[in-house]
Amino acid sequence: MSRVIVDARRLLCPMPVIRVQDRAKGLAPGAVIEAVCTDPGVLNDIPAWCRINGHKVLETRNENDEYIVVLEIGEE
Repeated sequence: MSRVIVDARRLLCPMPVIRVQDRAKGLAPGAVIEAVCTDPGVLNDIPAWCRINGHKVLETRNENDEYIVVLEIGEE
């Protein structure tokens, strides 16, 4: 299983979601993306994007003023 880190620090909505969406293109189902962000809105925005697109949120956490969302790419 591949794991990709998306650095979306210092970006505001909707850019973190767009960065994750762009990186998700072409990844195989089961691949994991870890988005590292500073905008707290991603805790709602990325899970909403996942629900719409059939991906699964594995974890959300807050570390050192950064918001991390880990998601698994679903079947298309």
